[in-house]
Amino acid sequence: MRTMTDTMSRPPEARLQRQFDKIGRRYPAVGRFLIWLTRPGMHFVRLPLGVLLVIGGLLGFLPILGLWMLPLGLLVLALDVPPLRRPVGNGLVRLQRWLTSMRRRRSR
Repeated sequence: MRTMTDTMSRPPEARLQRQFDKIGRRYPAVGRFLIWLTRPGMHFVRLPLGVLLVIGGLLGFLPILGLWMLPLGLLVLALDVPPLRRPVGNGLVRLQRWLTSMRRRRSR
């Protein structure tokens, strides 16, 4: 089975790639979707999907749409927009660290 590491092998994307792999291990269904989405030639799907998710996130006050769409849209756009890769990768790492610390606090 292919991993996201196989589909994104360039060094500048390493941090974002590791975070995608971590998400895929934790949530296998999302991992399969990310593998499909990161295949070469899928930028025709990723760019419109990312833009729509960002717009939906900005319209978070409406029912169904919400702020959850904004980071997801940025994550999808970061696959094809190089200036977004570093900030999105850093944001994912910070989010993971925050979630880990919150879980530890609850378990005390």
